[in-house]
Amino acid sequence: MTGPATAVPRPAHRDGNVLRWLAAYTASVTGDVIYFLALSWTATRTVGPSQAGLVVAAGALPRAVFMLVGGVVADRFGPRRVAVASDATRCLVILVSAAVLVSTAPGPWLLVPLALVFGVVDAVFMPAVGAFPPRITTRDQLARLQGMRGLSVRLSNSLGPAAGGIVLAAGGAGGAFAAAGLLFAVSLVLLLTVRTVPVPAPAVPERRTTRQELGAGLRYVRRHRLLAPLAGVIGLSEMCFSGPVALGLVLLADERGWGASGTGWMASAFSIGAGAAALWFTVLPRVARAGRGVVVALLVTATATAALGRAPTLWSAVALTVLIGLAGGTAVTLTGALVQAETDPRYLGRVTSLTTLCTLGLAPALFPVAGFTAQLWGAGVFFAGCGAISLLAAALAVAAPALRRAELQGASV
Repeated sequence: MTGPATAVPRPAHRDGNVLRWLAAYTASVTGDVIYFLALSWTATRTVGPSQAGLVVAAGALPRAVFMLVGGVVADRFGPRRVAVASDATRCLVILVSAAVLVSTAPGPWLLVPLALVFGVVDAVFMPAVGAFPPRITTRDQLARLQGMRGLSVRLSNSLGPAAGGIVLAAGGAGGAFAAAGLLFAVSLVLLLTVRTVPVPAPAVPERRTTRQELGAGLRYVRRHRLLAPLAGVIGLSEMCFSGPVALGLVLLADERGWGASGTGWMASAFSIGAGAAALWFTVLPRVARAGRGVVVALLVTATATAALGRAPTLWSAVALTVLIGLAGGTAVTLTGALVQAETDPRYLGRVTSLTTLCTLGLAPALFPVAGFTAQLWGAGVFFAGCGAISLLAAALAVAAPALRRAELQGASV
């Protein structure tokens, strides 16, 4: 049953309906972390390291390929209905796999189909669950909700690997998959209790194919004065935001002789900075000049990232990495809130799938570039390039008046 979730406006962090969605999202993300850890570990032990990557890629590829289709499905049937159905499917698939692993040794015959099915279902679930915020809170609370969501992701990424390691050691692959399945079940139960504001149906329903609806969504973004540049900014900024953390820090620490502990210090510093940004937006009563905030955050990210490649000591690198996490987290929170605030609810699933694809699809493009660049010219050149990408994102934001002047307190100017 759905109904108005915001009849009595209240801060998102005090709204039980919002907190139930957040708890469902946290359980889901933690389940994802445990699932991917269990899949990688089981594949490595079963088929060896050389083929384990192929098993994991079997899940990542359909998720990327079907992500935009997942957005169409969310808009056609409603994000709540699609999120519940896909969450139930994920839960069932993982629990059945766990039951099979209790009595049978794992092998490619199980792991590859599991990764493929999970990847397809995840491509439907992610746009649907990401389209909830405008339907459960008010426009001026979207930045706060994005901050709460960021804290949720940090919590899941911190606790998930530890919990996954414990259940893997105690119950093996079957126990780990069962734990992930139970978390998806918790997420499902919580989602069933979340109330959403229904979107008015068009007076004359149009019968369109999936391809036509996808094309309509892409045209909507392309013609929108704010969403078009915002999608470009998100894609460019995520390339810089994810690349240095995923691989660049390892290359820099190895080049400077800081060792694995140096990598750990910088990675932790980045998480602290990003977590601080999420916490700040969670407690901040209101966000003024969101568009200008995006520009400033991207400029700081660009400067700090370029400087990181020239850091003379480990501790100066740690300080700069905190700043990158803080500025990058700010940009992610504000751009996410603006997407949620500005998108017509009828297109929100498709727009969410597009921005998610930008986040997941463009960042890995820097991974092979990072290795070659560090080998030929050093890690400093790689970080300078990342800074240039972030600077380009800032320039795009400045060049778009609708984005530069965007507000979250009311209609953007």
